[in-house]
Formats: sequence, C-alpha cells, structure tokens
Amino acid sequence: MRLTGERQADLAAGLGISQAQVSRKQSGTAGWSLPDVDRLSAHYGIPVPDLLAGVDRAAHCLPTRRRAPAPGAAQLTITP
Repeated sequence: MRLTGERQADLAAGLGISQAQVSRKQSGTAGWSLPDVDRLSAHYGIPVPDLLAGVDRAAHCLPTRRRAPAPGAAQLTITP
C-alpha cells in the first residue's frame, strides 16, 4: 500500500470490505480468500500469479498509474 499511497480505508473501499477486515488480513489474524485475491488483483492491476509471487514481484508489476508520486517529485498540474 505504501507504493500506491493508499490507506487501509482506501483499500477496504476498493475491495468492498471493512477497514477492520483489511487490518486483520494484513496482520495475519485473518486469511485472504481466493475471491479476496481476485479483487486485490483487479484493484491493483497486477496478475494473480505476480501478486502471489511476493511483495517484491507485486511491487515490480504495479502499474505506473497506481503508484503514488515519490516524495519530492514534481507534480504535473493541468489547468484549463
């Protein structure tokens, strides 16, 4: 989530579950179901095999449009 700039509440909304459920799943006190993994894959735009291959692989496959700007990076502003 750090790479995307999302909070647990953002991820929860994207997955259609509560923030508390995301917290439990991230801490390991609750498991991720296969439907959860499918929703994570769609939410982040990462194929399921790459998502399941580990954090490094998932981070590498994260689409650029999903990445949060790096701290200190110039922000592109489009004005009409």
